[in-house]
Amino acid sequence: MKLRNIAIIAHVDHGKTTIVDGLLKQSKNFRDNEAIMSQDLIMDSNDQEKERGITILAKNVSIIYKDTKINIIDTPGHADFGGEVERTLNMADGALLVVDAQEGPMPQTKFVLKKALELNLKIIVIINKIDKPNADVKRTLSRIYDLFLELATHEDQLTFPILYATGKDGKAWDKMPDNPDETANFTQIFETVLKYVPEPQIDPDGPFQMLVSALDWDNYKGKYIIGKVKRGTIKLNDKVAIIKTDKTVFQATANKIYVYQGLKRQETDIGLPGDIIAIAGIKEAEIGDTISNPQYPNSVLSIKLEEPTLSLTIGPNTSPLMGKEGKFVTGRQILERIQRELQTNIAMRFKIAENGKYTLFGRGELHLSVFLETLRREGYEIEVSKPTVITKIIDREEMEPIDELTCDVDNQYIGAVKSEIGKRRGILLSQDELSSGTTRMTFQITTRGLLGLRGTLLTLTRGTAVISSIFIKYDKIGSKIQRLRKGVIVASNAGKAATYGLVPAHDKGPVFIKPQTIVYEGMIVGINARDEDVEINVCKEKQLTNNRSVGEEGIVLPPSLQLSLEQQLSFLEDDELLEITPQNLRLRKKILDTNLRRRQVKRDKN
Repeated sequence: MKLRNIAIIAHVDHGKTTIVDGLLKQSKNFRDNEAIMSQDLIMDSNDQEKERGITILAKNVSIIYKDTKINIIDTPGHADFGGEVERTLNMADGALLVVDAQEGPMPQTKFVLKKALELNLKIIVIINKIDKPNADVKRTLSRIYDLFLELATHEDQLTFPILYATGKDGKAWDKMPDNPDETANFTQIFETVLKYVPEPQIDPDGPFQMLVSALDWDNYKGKYIIGKVKRGTIKLNDKVAIIKTDKTVFQATANKIYVYQGLKRQETDIGLPGDIIAIAGIKEAEIGDTISNPQYPNSVLSIKLEEPTLSLTIGPNTSPLMGKEGKFVTGRQILERIQRELQTNIAMRFKIAENGKYTLFGRGELHLSVFLETLRREGYEIEVSKPTVITKIIDREEMEPIDELTCDVDNQYIGAVKSEIGKRRGILLSQDELSSGTTRMTFQITTRGLLGLRGTLLTLTRGTAVISSIFIKYDKIGSKIQRLRKGVIVASNAGKAATYGLVPAHDKGPVFIKPQTIVYEGMIVGINARDEDVEINVCKEKQLTNNRSVGEEGIVLPPSLQLSLEQQLSFLEDDELLEITPQNLRLRKKILDTNLRRRQVKRDKN
């Protein structure tokens, strides 16, 4: 059987996963009555992927079309998960680049295309969502050509096939249709893959060799190592050499070998050259290692990754409510879970910090917050610090990461968006009108300036802004950004919040908690309208008397302000922590005692 390995790459929400769904359903590899045929976003199987509507983890599937097996790798579209993209593109020989017909190429489009061209993958461009009311196919096509001209490393990469699609309807054409409602299917995509994507370049008779590009785990078989067979074949129970990135060599045995069939792994006796396979029973292997014939232990060029740009400190929960809501509460348990995460999440790093805590390094707020949310769902109790930007010393100067920020907004919000980004030292690079009433602005801004910006812009634009960013370079560290957040309302007493006690808190500003919420001294319960922090006894109850004054019959409080985990992370200041448990997220001061905290503030001012 012939073979093709393709990745599907794009900016977030441009329709990659929807197109993979359609390819799976139209490949006729499943019965009409199978559950998969009635599902949407089949590939987004992780709970957070379903809730957030984004792909976080790269995944492998295969389909049979005519006499060819096509391995498909669905990759994330968000810049924070670029590590997933980088490691999985190594398994592909071609890529489907999906671009939204209305939004056109976005920052992550540039990032994934650059990585694909560096690996010399054959690119097939799919202009998706051509049925959108504001779709501008001609403009999108022009910007795609500009992007290839900017990124191509040789002339051959400037010639590529273009398809036009409505992914949600399962339709694709090799020419722009006069009417997107006309009858069509994904046959054109299948045929274009067979025609333009080359078969894997392999040495079938050489000694076995495979680069580990991904890892997986289950409770029955343990660790799986996943990669494309670069050379030779591997058979069940073969002895192999594991060549680590530091050139040390270990011996192991391939206990189980699997190939991909549809959405499942199928056990096999032999892994063939060019195919994407999974091997169980090799505990020592990590992403970037080479698995080879023990008689010829030579390694493949390892995966090069972009460096992390953000860090935060994570440790066991130390609040007065510690141990009451989680299953895993010790530093040792948290360390074991971090080490397990690092085996598959290669873009994340860590080091041991002081006081039994750990410092995590990641690509961005979303990258780190997805892991923190995973810990919360698994039953861990933790506390984390404010995320800080990672700087580098280059030529004896301190340098900080700089991002390119793209923001599509309705014209009525242009002034508000520019003003907010201006406060964060952002520089406007370009401004283009996309369609009637919508403008795209591109800024250069420090990663420091990006912290908390997404939530602020969505609030300013009533949730209508389309915001994306991508790291572009390191530059000399700039001046300090003024504090953008107001002070906070801090609980001065422990107990249950009372309606009567919450009234003065609501008078100060938005409040995070409801009556009967358990609070402790030093817990942050709201935002003050002024710059300074204020302490309020939210547990205070009305003195009971036999006399009743007018208006005491019932107090109606405004709704409490609910912040997501990412919003609370970006809300933090240096003297604050975020307490994360399976049941609650609580903002708190590092120093809980009111008197001790006031003394510390005075010392800091002096």
